[in-house]
Amino acid sequence: METIITQGRVSIDGKTAFLGDRIDGTEQIRIDGHQVKLTPQEEDICRVLMYNKPEGEMCTRKDPEGRATVFDRLPPLESGRWVAVGRLDINTSGMLLFTTDGELANRLMHPSQKVEREYAVRVFGEINEAMLQTLRTGVKLEDGPARFQKITYRGGEGRNHWFHVVLSEGRNREVRRLWESQDVQVSRLIRVRYGDMDMQRQLPLGGWTELGLKDVNYFRKLVQLKPETQSKVKVDEKAMDNAKSRRIRRSVKKHQQRHQQANRRRRK
Repeated sequence: METIITQGRVSIDGKTAFLGDRIDGTEQIRIDGHQVKLTPQEEDICRVLMYNKPEGEMCTRKDPEGRATVFDRLPPLESGRWVAVGRLDINTSGMLLFTTDGELANRLMHPSQKVEREYAVRVFGEINEAMLQTLRTGVKLEDGPARFQKITYRGGEGRNHWFHVVLSEGRNREVRRLWESQDVQVSRLIRVRYGDMDMQRQLPLGGWTELGLKDVNYFRKLVQLKPETQSKVKVDEKAMDNAKSRRIRRSVKKHQQRHQQANRRRRK
């Protein structure tokens, strides 16, 4: 915004705005000649989405190569924008949260809050108890010491094994780097829990669902923010059923088809 203001693209009641100008909310604000709707912060409703990220999507708003991003299918907002709570790399799938409240997003991501993230991970290689104990105790990565708070074996055969691992911070590729420190390759990685909130089993890949007031306030309380009093979700809305899951799947399929068509036109 500071860059846009210094470029002279913002006006207040018809006069060019300058850095440091203050407003009380009654003025007419325009950016590039287009009027901006101002919403008092206290009137904003904190909204939270749960998104089931597929592999192959980028955690960025736009990709110069035209690849799909996690923001492509999110519902439009009258004001503000969706903020991703952390990131998942392109080869990681699973639970990704979005919110309209930047402070909530920042607190949920910050290491000082120690919010747990749980991942299902399939590894390829020879695993032994000494190796697992090392990962629980901690190893030194290039950006400092790291460890899994909990490791649970979930089965496997041959050299492929599934584990559930828990972290309380979200450093870049931390799960993969921890396993790689033991010369073990990660072949699948899925986030299945954030805090005490599990991924909804019936939410299809590429689908999103908005959380109700109770769940929104769970996350707000988790990071010491005052509770929200309003919600865009109906109070009597039930948990996801098969019919809702099918509707989301149809919507995801239509979006994928539109994205594929757009990519074909771009290549032409």
